Amino acid sequence: MSLEVLYEDNHLIAVSKKAGDIVQGDKTEDEPLVDMVKAYVKKKYNKPGDVYLGIIHRLDRPVGGVVVFARTSKALSRMNKLFQERKIQKTYWAVVEQLPKQNEEVLVHYLKKNQEKNRSRAYDNEVRGSKRSELNYRLAGRSKNYFYVEVEPKTGRHHQIRVQLSHIGCPIKGDVKYGANRTNRDGSIHLLARSLEFVHPVSKETLIIRANPPKKDPLWAEFYELEKNNVRA
Repeated sequence: MSLEVLYEDNHLIAVSKKAGDIVQGDKTEDEPLVDMVKAYVKKKYNKPGDVYLGIIHRLDRPVGGVVVFARTSKALSRMNKLFQERKIQKTYWAVVEQLPKQNEEVLVHYLKKNQEKNRSRAYDNEVRGSKRSELNYRLAGRSKNYFYVEVEPKTGRHHQIRVQLSHIGCPIKGDVKYGANRTNRDGSIHLLARSLEFVHPVSKETLIIRANPPKKDPLWAEFYELEKNNVRA
């Protein structure tokens, strides 16, 4: 079991999810991340019986990055409230196929989910059954063929970043569901949940938890170096 733990205390544990992992069990019966973390906690702390671990949020299967779990029911309820009240600052990195028209922009669309196809569609104006979706993006740099974008979603809709970037003509590399030219060989898409910033539900200290992109991917490596050196587009 290979698990990268980013933060842990008595109330929370945060790990770096690999693209392709599932957070919670599904019909594929692949081992979910929640079970991997339970096994880690059980072994490290020599816990008898079942380990409590509350699922606070999820990432799409082809997306990597920060996932936080609750180790107590108190932490779970308080973290759920922080997410509901939008008091969690989320930052994502994306590698997109086209240059955005603006270097920085606030995108507001109305997303409608198709449950059967497990996809969402963005509309410029509200339609029946749609939900308002907002994000900020910033162009962080570019490679020879792709563009690096930092995204801060202000709402938490189904496939929100993927749909909204695609809607403005900037599909995420590898995301053929939303308009990318081709899949990535490993089934991932170039979208990373880079960081979560929030006030700890018990200690009340401000936490910033970051996940690094895969080191062996040259596009992610270049994006990481750009940001590390504070290079702006």
